[in-house]
Amino acid sequence: MSARINLLPHREMRRKRQQQQFFVMLGVVVAVGAFIWFSVHTYLDGVLTNQNARNQYLQGEIAKLDKEIAEINKLKEQTAALLKRKQVVETLQSNRSEVVHLLDQLVRQLPDGMYLRSIKQQGTKVAITGYTQSQARVSTLMRNLEGSQYLQNARLIEIKAAGQGAQRVNEFTMNIDVTRAEPEDNKKGGKKG
Repeated sequence: MSARINLLPHREMRRKRQQQQFFVMLGVVVAVGAFIWFSVHTYLDGVLTNQNARNQYLQGEIAKLDKEIAEINKLKEQTAALLKRKQVVETLQSNRSEVVHLLDQLVRQLPDGMYLRSIKQQGTKVAITGYTQSQARVSTLMRNLEGSQYLQNARLIEIKAAGQGAQRVNEFTMNIDVTRAEPEDNKKGGKKG
């Protein structure tokens, strides 16, 4: 007698076990994959949130620094404006007697037989127009002006014959330079350096 063994149920059970193992393994792989994805997503979201917080902090600090820089620039502009004003005041103080010296020297150095018609000053340049009885007196005036400590560089622009009423005179135009005193700060700085 031969025994007949039916292996079909055994094969079927084995197939079912393999399918169950496959689905269990698939479930485990899906669960591990979901866990890894969730972990990576949570980690990256935390890193992104942390970086955004840093960026906001840095932007806030940059805004504060920009305000401080604007204030510093404003202070620099105010300082420069004050220094310019100070320099103007020093220049005015050092040159306030300039006109007095100019007129005093012109009166002292003007030879007899001459008179001035106009005096115009622009900065250190002075233009003089006047009348003289002879051209030699213009040369004398120029020499006298060159000898002055307050005036220099006398230059004759023109001299021409002109009629002044019934008299025959010469009209002359001359330029001279006024010597300016240095402000006190410049004198002190020059002695130190």
